[in-house]
Amino acid sequence: MSEEGPLAGTRVVDLTRILAGPLCAMMLGDMGADVIKVEPPDNGDDTRGWGPPFVGAEAAYFLGINRNKRSLTLNMAVPGGQKILAGLIEKADVLIDNFRLGTLEKWGFSEAWFEQSVPRLIRCSITGYGSSGPKAALPGYDFVLQAESGLMSICGERNGQPTKYGVAIVDVCTGMLAGNAILAALNARARTGKGQKVELSLYETSLSMLINVASNYLTAGRDGGRFGNGHPSIVPYTTYAAADAMMALAIGTDRQFARCAEVLGHPEWAKDARFASNRARVENRAAIDGLINAALSRDQADTWLTKLKAVGVPCGRINSVAEALDDPHTAARNMIETVEHPTIGALQMLGIPFKFSDTACTVRRPPPTLGQHSDEILSGELGLDAKAIAQLRHERVI
Repeated sequence: MSEEGPLAGTRVVDLTRILAGPLCAMMLGDMGADVIKVEPPDNGDDTRGWGPPFVGAEAAYFLGINRNKRSLTLNMAVPGGQKILAGLIEKADVLIDNFRLGTLEKWGFSEAWFEQSVPRLIRCSITGYGSSGPKAALPGYDFVLQAESGLMSICGERNGQPTKYGVAIVDVCTGMLAGNAILAALNARARTGKGQKVELSLYETSLSMLINVASNYLTAGRDGGRFGNGHPSIVPYTTYAAADAMMALAIGTDRQFARCAEVLGHPEWAKDARFASNRARVENRAAIDGLINAALSRDQADTWLTKLKAVGVPCGRINSVAEALDDPHTAARNMIETVEHPTIGALQMLGIPFKFSDTACTVRRPPPTLGQHSDEILSGELGLDAKAIAQLRHERVI
């Protein structure tokens, strides 16, 4: 196996902050790209202050989404900063930003500049609502998009309030889609020799996340609704209470349902006209959910899970975050990594979810302290000497 990741030799300039953009850039870094994170000189990325919890002076939030990057502080609103940024972009393969529309143009980086100066560059723009349409000028926030997109309307108890997801899921999915799109654009460049601009928006991501619920409306006119932990089109597919703990059942076929019924001591359910098919079970959701809950209450969750898994019924414990991260399988899949941080020391963080057989993805760098690599980047990438760097610092450009 090669010690270099699949994106080794690819240079990325990351102008993003908060979550979607930094996550995208981190994934590219995990794949071996050289990522330069450009931050405002005073406070850096907003998430550096998003705590508690803090580990030393570093916010846990920032630490989770900024490894495998070097940090350069830069005031991009002044000519000196714009000159440095131009130099970095000219050496890059990928530029990622999540500024409001018009910000880069205001700083002198127009469409014409990109066409003339860096025709092979892949530019990824992440915005709230895209570059056109009546909402284009608005800033985007994950929580607001969960509300506006309909995602929140389908989360929560049937008769309860709309509920957001437990993490900023629209930001997370936008970052993942952005990484996917950038890789596709790099592949296209290998074929055409030309770069291009890739647009992602929280709005479009949030709509795409509706998946089957959107299809239900577009094809059958059926609006989405709240089903608690249940599924609009599959039953039984929700959480249930065993004698000592909650557990999840995700039964997708009639055959699985028959096996489940037998394990629970009620093989007759599979022949009952109310439950024999998924369509019938959806129509009789309350009845079958009640029967399953009554059956499961007779024994402990682990006992049921062992029996159900033995016959191929999809099921699992409802773990806390701590229990999931402490699970032996998490360790077996290298999903906890330890990296040495310059001020914290040994730092644990999530591992890399994609594994390549020939080009290893690695955690090579800890999340950087603010401006940690400014001198290294300015000298190594742009050839500036110590005197020039000191002058930039005196002028508060860096």
